[in-house]
Amino acid sequence: MSLTLSFLRDTYAVCQLPADAAPPAWAFEGEFWSVTRAAGELSVVCLEANVPDGVKAEKDWAVLRLHGPFEFTLTGILASVLEPLKVAGIGIFALSTFDTDYVLVSEANADDAAEALRAAGHTVRE
Repeated sequence: MSLTLSFLRDTYAVCQLPADAAPPAWAFEGEFWSVTRAAGELSVVCLEANVPDGVKAEKDWAVLRLHGPFEFTLTGILASVLEPLKVAGIGIFALSTFDTDYVLVSEANADDAAEALRAAGHTVRE
């Protein structure tokens, strides 16, 4: 399976807020953001520049968008991206929407991630 991916502009952060926190206004700005509530936490993925001091955050993430949409019945789409990254020793944070998937890699590993994905037969647009 050969896919097309592209990097979003900007640098992102993955934040963890208390489970009872209200989704913060600073999370909802920019081209890409995600707010997810789960047992014990509220997770926010947003522009790194928007994260206030004192918020628990993993910073310096680049975002790769898989060019969809993909039918829900298709299998192996995300695996075909994650496997080459695993082999290359690149950690990820993945999110999905109705139409497609997003894979975050550290900014420091972005070039290596693109190289690993191209070697696996994917197209990566800068």
